[in-house]
Amino acid sequence: MTLLGKTVYHVSRLGLAAVFIYAGVVKVNDIVAFAGQIANYQILPYAWNYLIASILPYLELLCGILLLLNMRVRPAVLVLSCLNIIFMVALVSAIARGFDIDCGCFKPDSANPTSPLSALWRDVGLLLLMVATWVLRYVKQPKEIE
Repeated sequence: MTLLGKTVYHVSRLGLAAVFIYAGVVKVNDIVAFAGQIANYQILPYAWNYLIASILPYLELLCGILLLLNMRVRPAVLVLSCLNIIFMVALVSAIARGFDIDCGCFKPDSANPTSPLSALWRDVGLLLLMVATWVLRYVKQPKEIE
């Protein structure tokens, strides 16, 4: 892999690690508020909001730590990509239904809410970082022909 490829790989991997470790820690500190943010999307049955709010932060934290340690990178990116796509579908649903809610990604019950459209654009960027990390994980420098 070229120096540029290695740099892009490590920057995207570490950026994703930082984002998801931070997001996981913030949500773990207030599971009830996060469950309320999930409930605002009006997609899941009431009890499922608490189940998802109890599991998701730890999953984000685990994947973020794996990315930070450069271990099991592809499985971690795969899980985060699936979660990200599901969340993007939820955001599109909220936008289509005209909901003006806080995305609940980083600061449950924040004084400065993030609109669904802003969160959608941010998640598109995160998805691009995930694709870059996935693709560049095992890229090798081609051998030169003698």
